[in-house]
Amino acid sequence: MSGQEADGAWITTTKEKRTMSTTSGETATITLPAIQQILVTRRFRATPARVFRVWSDPESIAQWWSGQRDAGTRTSVENDFRIGGRWRYVITSDDGGEVAFHGEYRDIVDGRKIVYTEVYEMPGAATGDDSGAPLVTVTMEPDGDGTLLTLLIETVDKALRDMIMDSGMESGMHGQMEIIDELSGALA
Repeated sequence: MSGQEADGAWITTTKEKRTMSTTSGETATITLPAIQQILVTRRFRATPARVFRVWSDPESIAQWWSGQRDAGTRTSVENDFRIGGRWRYVITSDDGGEVAFHGEYRDIVDGRKIVYTEVYEMPGAATGDDSGAPLVTVTMEPDGDGTLLTLLIETVDKALRDMIMDSGMESGMHGQMEIIDELSGALA
């Protein structure tokens, strides 16, 4: 087991399980339940309806998607939030660099579940063929006075799963989860 600090969070790592303690006191746990899966679990202080709203509202998405509170980072959001609807989020830094993702909503259960594909748009690569895109299932279940969120990423093979794990997704996800917790807790 090893530990390392990333963006103010302590990450504890074993071969198949990683946990991230956050400034809110909640912990995100990342496990690899199968060779083609990444599972993230985290508790939020807000109700499932509030967490769902932050996860699906374009204005909220623009605040949390990049995982950064940096004024030099902007996120543009195109979001047709319905089954079969497409989404695209582009993070732009002050120096003009862009990172973009897109996908399609496969299932939505109001206040409880969102299923979508997620494609990283490789700079310079042709777009259009989303076959083999990871499938992401986000569920929000009541947990006492809060929410237990599970995020399951299913890939076509172990190589893609490992590429996602090696991409730095953990530190970005840490920032995202913190901002989602703050935004959902602030909703009336």
